[in-house]
Amino acid sequence: MPFSANWNVGKAAVLGAGTMGSRIAAHLANCGIPTCLLDLAPTQLTPEEERRKLALNSPQVRNRIARQGLEAALKSRPAAFFAEEISDLITVGNFEDHLSWVSDADWIIEAVAEDLEIKRALWQRVAPRRNPGAVASTNSSGLSVAEIAAGLPEEFRRHWLGTHFFNPPRYLHLLELIPGPDTLAEVLAAVSRFADLRLGKGVVVAKDTPNFIANRIGVFCTSLALRLVQQEGLTVEETDRLLNAVAGWPRSALFGTLDLVGLDIFAASSRTVYDRAPHDERRELFRIPEIITNMMARGLLGNKSGSGFYKRPPKSSGGEPLVLDLETFEYRPAKEGAFASLESASHAADTAMRMQLVLQSDDRASRFLWKFLSQTFLYAARRIPEIAHGVVDVDRAMRWGYGWELGPFELWDAVGVDETACRMESDGNGIPEHVAAMLQAGHRHFYDSPTGSLRYFDFSQAVYSPASFSPGVLLLRGGPQTPLVLRRNEGASLRDLGDGVLGVEFHSKMNVLGVDAVEMVEAGLAKVSSNFDALVIGNQSRGNQGAHFSAGANLLHLLTLILAGHWDELDRLV
Repeated sequence: MPFSANWNVGKAAVLGAGTMGSRIAAHLANCGIPTCLLDLAPTQLTPEEERRKLALNSPQVRNRIARQGLEAALKSRPAAFFAEEISDLITVGNFEDHLSWVSDADWIIEAVAEDLEIKRALWQRVAPRRNPGAVASTNSSGLSVAEIAAGLPEEFRRHWLGTHFFNPPRYLHLLELIPGPDTLAEVLAAVSRFADLRLGKGVVVAKDTPNFIANRIGVFCTSLALRLVQQEGLTVEETDRLLNAVAGWPRSALFGTLDLVGLDIFAASSRTVYDRAPHDERRELFRIPEIITNMMARGLLGNKSGSGFYKRPPKSSGGEPLVLDLETFEYRPAKEGAFASLESASHAADTAMRMQLVLQSDDRASRFLWKFLSQTFLYAARRIPEIAHGVVDVDRAMRWGYGWELGPFELWDAVGVDETACRMESDGNGIPEHVAAMLQAGHRHFYDSPTGSLRYFDFSQAVYSPASFSPGVLLLRGGPQTPLVLRRNEGASLRDLGDGVLGVEFHSKMNVLGVDAVEMVEAGLAKVSSNFDALVIGNQSRGNQGAHFSAGANLLHLLTLILAGHWDELDRLV
């Protein structure tokens, strides 16, 4: 029976109620999908259960682990559920008593411990109970999808794939789909479509290699940065400020993200690549860094243990987080780092300009950033086509999964591919052959859009090819087509989005609202009353503007109007 392109999920089953499993179940429930959440049946009573004189065969005890997972999801911050009552769509159970529930599921997602044999043993129990045609997937963050399903029936393997959600699933946009060698193309396409339209995910298809795309690049960058921090003598807070303010990483940057993820999880991801990618030219970098080993030995695992690179006081205290001194291993108050290069770049309009300004300097920040970026660029380039089909997949994975403002190849474009390639060669670093061939052919960028539609350089064909987008996607720039600008001033633009819809985009610094933005909204409303049906206000600018829909009114402009007594103009603005 052919697999339907319009595959829908009436019911889902999530196997494993840990952090990822419970949050995946929560996101499915958010999307209106009834879900059963199963985990192990306990083998021992807790003191509380003994006090209540419960037995191991009591339902409250049998479902305790899955119930605790659901309760943790309900308490999690940021919130895993849109609203608390949505959790009613989740039914908890255990593998011993309720595994037959998977026969009612259109999609079975496994999210148990990241251990190949544990996953294989569970799927061998699930496969005979699965309804033929149901999609089965693993949420493994880096184990071989093919190895997990090896030996299972062919019909199962045709409907089998990896579905790597990122934590927290409700908030992080990325979903990596990893087909196995027998996965039907129509199954991959249907899951991609469902994840896009129903779950609101940005889908990237990855190859079945250790850690897939985002974690392969992300763990490399984390391991590299940890070593460079110690080489350049940077502090925890200096490093996080630098990567956030200059490289466009999220506010948690390096050390805050490690605390969020958990140092033990990072160590396990590093070990996966080290053990399973023996031919990786940077394999030694995936040895668990000594600082991580030392912290794990002291029980400093990050947020889950209460202390990591940051030690956060109780919320009720109102105190500031302390930071770990990397030399003394003592916690101390954060210090303001002083980098001349960073200060000179702080007023630059966007990430590209800030990076260029910092890289032109010669202080610790500049040296760290150059070593980090150059090695990241080279490593990412050498992973194509090993882990991904092209540069777009790598960049989207890092933006959507790790919260980077720009992916590695977008960053490389931003600082200049030709110029940095020369500097890398002068440092003694060879340029990957396909990048060298691109430059020798006169192509200076990984991306271009000569007609407004985004293209990327396809290494396999040695030509620029159109970037693919989900059907119905419209971007203000860098998309399948660029909406026509009807009118523009310094603070805003008016675009024809098609289908009778106009769009106003702000592009002042931090998208602050001044007279020019108000004029553009008024112009749009006037056109709607005559030739259009609707007006949408939305922004897509990167860099200084992209972090804000709008920072509000331009207060300096307001003050100027007040001091000048221009009350009519002020009234119009407010």
